[in-house]
Amino acid sequence: MLSYRHGFHAGNFADVLKHSLITLAINALKTKDKPFVYIDTHAGAGKYSFKSEFSQKTGEYQDGIARIWDSQQLPEELKDYLAAVRAENTGRQLVRYPGSPQLVKRLVRPQDRLLLSELHSSDFEALKQLFAGDNQVSVVKEDGLQTLSKKLPPIQKRGLILIDPSYEMRDEQKKIIAALATAYRHFATGVYAVWYPVIERAATENFMRQWVDTGIPRQLRIEHCVAEDGPGRGMTGSGVLFINPPWQLDSQAQAFLPWLNQSLTGGKGRWTVEWQVPESVAETAVRN
Repeated sequence: MLSYRHGFHAGNFADVLKHSLITLAINALKTKDKPFVYIDTHAGAGKYSFKSEFSQKTGEYQDGIARIWDSQQLPEELKDYLAAVRAENTGRQLVRYPGSPQLVKRLVRPQDRLLLSELHSSDFEALKQLFAGDNQVSVVKEDGLQTLSKKLPPIQKRGLILIDPSYEMRDEQKKIIAALATAYRHFATGVYAVWYPVIERAATENFMRQWVDTGIPRQLRIEHCVAEDGPGRGMTGSGVLFINPPWQLDSQAQAFLPWLNQSLTGGKGRWTVEWQVPESVAETAVRN
């Protein structure tokens, strides 16, 4: 079980993976002039302070973004992500971290739009205040999964949808799969990104099999584990399942994950880039 409040986990190893991949996906959408929409079903507070009670209680960012944010020898694939983090910290000390909404806002162009959903009252108020007066961003207090299909297809005809829930509820996995399957019927060409924690390996693999069973094509799984799997060890890894990933996202992940794994774990972790529903019969899994 994870804490719903993302402030506890902001900037941890899972955020580093997720936000690195989201940055690459946004950059891919920007290669075409036509506008796109970014939809976030669990937007959180938007950005976070490492001096907050949440971060001070867990200190998870120390084993995540703190290990790489001021690195000088970066893989090309991580430069825009780290630039966005550095832009939140004007001094030489790491004190703030952009959540997914703030990260994406730093990356998008004037013609693009952000549709943000958040149900938690305190996080919603923080998110609303963060983007107050910004006509490019819509912030709504709602269950983003329940309302997702109503936003699709978007008027822009292009988009990235991030589903990044807490996984606190017993039936949450089923709700996520059902919501995305419905969304896919409305918007089959959209880029979907589903973040997931690795807590118990058998449960994670069962979750992935359920995605395969949907019959939705072009499923790319990118995962990074910083510790060995084992019961009672908490979150040992995380991943992002992409539906319709941008071109070359798999090769980009393969390029930066060895560096990231070395930086965060000293080479002791494991990573996977796998087309679990292939783009073509030629696709294969890449594991270290």
